[in-house]
Amino acid sequence: MPKVTIDGETIEVPAGITVLQACEIAGAEVPRFCYHERLSVAGNCRMCLVEMEKSPKPVASCAMPIAEGQVIKTNTPLVKKARNGVMEFLLINHPLDCPICDQGGECDLQDQAMAYGMDRGRFKENKRAVPDKELGPLVKTTMTRCIHCTRCVRFATEVAGAEELGAVFRGEHMEIDTYIEKALSSELSGNVVDLCPVGALTSKPYAFAARPWELRKTESVDVFDALGASIRIDARGGEVLRVLPRLNEETNEEWIGDKSRHAVDGLRRQRLDRPYVRKDGKLQPASWAEALGTVAAKLKASAPDRIAAIAGDLADCEAMAALKDLLGAFGAQSLDCRQDGAKIDTSARAGWLFNSTVAGIDEADAILLVGTNPRWESPVLNARIRRRFRAGGVKIAAIGPQLDLTYKYEYLGAGPTTLADLTAGKLAFAETLKNAKKPMLILGQGALARSDGAAVLALARDAADKLGLVKDGWNGFNVLHTAAARVGGLELGFVPGPQGRDTMGILDAASKGEIDFVYLLGADEIDTNRLGRAFVVYQGHHGDRGAHRADVVLPGAAYTEKNATYVNTEGRVQQARLAVFPPGEAKEDWKILRALSEVAGKKLPYDTIGQIRARLVAMSTTFATIDRAQPGSWTAFGKTGSVDATAFASPVSNYYMTDPISRASATMAACTETYVKGSAARTGTHG
Repeated sequence: MPKVTIDGETIEVPAGITVLQACEIAGAEVPRFCYHERLSVAGNCRMCLVEMEKSPKPVASCAMPIAEGQVIKTNTPLVKKARNGVMEFLLINHPLDCPICDQGGECDLQDQAMAYGMDRGRFKENKRAVPDKELGPLVKTTMTRCIHCTRCVRFATEVAGAEELGAVFRGEHMEIDTYIEKALSSELSGNVVDLCPVGALTSKPYAFAARPWELRKTESVDVFDALGASIRIDARGGEVLRVLPRLNEETNEEWIGDKSRHAVDGLRRQRLDRPYVRKDGKLQPASWAEALGTVAAKLKASAPDRIAAIAGDLADCEAMAALKDLLGAFGAQSLDCRQDGAKIDTSARAGWLFNSTVAGIDEADAILLVGTNPRWESPVLNARIRRRFRAGGVKIAAIGPQLDLTYKYEYLGAGPTTLADLTAGKLAFAETLKNAKKPMLILGQGALARSDGAAVLALARDAADKLGLVKDGWNGFNVLHTAAARVGGLELGFVPGPQGRDTMGILDAASKGEIDFVYLLGADEIDTNRLGRAFVVYQGHHGDRGAHRADVVLPGAAYTEKNATYVNTEGRVQQARLAVFPPGEAKEDWKILRALSEVAGKKLPYDTIGQIRARLVAMSTTFATIDRAQPGSWTAFGKTGSVDATAFASPVSNYYMTDPISRASATMAACTETYVKGSAARTGTHG
């Protein structure tokens, strides 16, 4: 490790880092605009100038590699004068509109102008003006403020894989543009707002909504996909105004998808804020006592084998545990958390987990995608695969839909027949997997949510064994879920008992009149027309499909309105925290079920969040460890059988509308119009 002297202190630093990084290790603060830890070095803002011995002039510390014996000074008069000059140049054309700029209060330019700038400017000429760009419904531009740090250009090119931003013209006429005016076609485009160090790129849906010091900040987790990205919820009063990413190297690093960031306006629309009971064919407002009494009476009057429950994609673990305990007290066995009908073998944890962990993607040297479109099913995870691709030394292949995933891959085929051929060694990529040190298979719900899903799962497991995906210290078999509730439900055993029916069985039986009572815990992605004449209870937070069919509606809390537990696709237990209170008479979901149990005469034995979380641990020891992925044992799973030659298809046909919250969002409706319908119109396809 090279030794360097920084501000008179000699330290050892890792080889290969830059002078700026070495200064940070030494505790010396160096300002910067263009430099970002996760982007390539541009070296074009010159704000990070430092003095280096034997150098005739200040050097850009972000672009200067560290070397043995360097003597660096970060606080000399020369450095101060250089930074003053750079800041003065940066402010030459910057408009004086801080009072109306959405970046005000959290602006790097403001902060660094205060700390490192001069107390006056000498530029008296007219400032230049730059036309604003139209980047779509999510990013608002005020390009006159742009300081050409190129962070947005590098993010779009390197991380998002949408090479649509760049610099046009030269000198003082330079502009950041999309070359041909178009919306940014990336599911990660909102991250450029966080990256922009000035107010050139701001959030269009959040424009003029609030100042950062007005907001109450709550750390939580995202539930719009199964990755479980770490987020910060910013609220004012009883309203969530924005969601931002939190740093978490294990899951999302510091990025989140556009739906996770911008669908929160759906929390204000189409909300269920009081109980309803269907009378004379119409849902009528009711008191909690009346609604719970109606449900309890019907539940007690139903035979155990004629009671069923389906948990939706946003259900939290506390609610699923309470519902399982309640219906179990009545002898019901027809429970399922797989509302898409995925044929997941519930007997083996390794058969439903992302066993390599998300961070394990960084180590993989061969990746096989089966029946998945990670770009829409988990955009941040897809960006991690892209980063691994850009680093080199990895080969990627896909079986399933042929799509633009933002990186190059070898397309092997469309369906399970191709997977069988690969397992038998008939395809060249089989040798690639066998020869890889850390090969990885990512199995999507498009391969499992089929009538032959159990056979496809068995086939994928066979491939993992025969192609060497599982070895000492490495399990390359991974299932990519699309629902935040799915792994938690599987961990809790919210699945059919020995005599119970799964989701498809429940719907079939209900349509034939063999089910009398169906409890939908936020389940909206099912065909409610198949519920027949069954008595339906819907517990959820939006007036979506399930509520329209229900005989009783019980208003629950959304993920921003409760302290709740979720388990992500890799088996990592995470806790969401209450940021605002539920609207009207709505309540936290487990509390509703606890109250219902008392009315129904089967009182559940927990009264506090601590007690029900102790119950979670009793049901599965996985819940004893927070925020750490728990590996599963590699055992047999799946069901050997014949497979259908039909091509795999991703279950996500519109990334921007996959759940009740995003379907209620005006911002997601605008994105659907721009990206999904607009793209279909341009290409002549439908999605």
